[in-house]
Amino acid sequence: MNYAAGAVTPMSAIFAAVLLMLIVLLIAPLTAYIPVAAMGGVILLVAWNLIEFGQIKTLVRASASETGILVVTFLATLFLELEFAIYIGVLLSLVIFLSRTSHPEIVTLAPDRDDPKNKLVNVDTKPVPQCPQLRIVRIDMSIYFGSVNHVANKLAEITEKQGIKHILLEMSGANFIDVAGAEMLVHEAEKLKAQGGGLYFVGMKARVWQFMAQGGFIREIGASQFFDSKQEAIASIYERLDKEVCETCVTRIFRECLEPRKAG
Repeated sequence: MNYAAGAVTPMSAIFAAVLLMLIVLLIAPLTAYIPVAAMGGVILLVAWNLIEFGQIKTLVRASASETGILVVTFLATLFLELEFAIYIGVLLSLVIFLSRTSHPEIVTLAPDRDDPKNKLVNVDTKPVPQCPQLRIVRIDMSIYFGSVNHVANKLAEITEKQGIKHILLEMSGANFIDVAGAEMLVHEAEKLKAQGGGLYFVGMKARVWQFMAQGGFIREIGASQFFDSKQEAIASIYERLDKEVCETCVTRIFRECLEPRKAG
């Protein structure tokens, strides 16, 4: 009712609470004479005005999962106590959120040789050639305890099935990393290092970098594995690649790949 009356600031809630307290203390005995049917009608009218049918239509069209949450919460309010219905709605929302974020989108990138700046593009949308020794991967969500298995499986797929020992993670899409995620990255970095390769990072946001540094994870991985720009990262990683493979490579997608050919 406060919102429907035009309240726009937090102070309105304070004034409404004070007025309600005064009404309860001073006028409460008079409410005994109000018919229950009249009070029920007022409550139904207020509840009806709180329903936003336009938003419900948008919700049904846009998201099946959120529509399910709406239906379950609505039915729970009919058959259970109100507080339990609220708990069910919140828990169901949390489960769906964890389900979504536990499978972050992991995109493989490669330079577009048709672009003058060698811009990195998604190989799924534009099938450009890829380096046979290096994979550039972008993780478009947070790396936390719920998503570590998915990320680790993707990295394992690149190393074991594709035979790649050097992986560059483009981290501009990762807003958050927890301890479980950081430990997983340390483990993957150590595993690749033992195979003669490496796990590298570029585009890491400041707060993510700060967390990794404070936890000692950057020291464990190695500061030389972190870069400020893609150009710097590729140039440094290129020096660590197997030059015998580079000599027989026919893709030569990086600018650095052309230097030996020009020199020869």
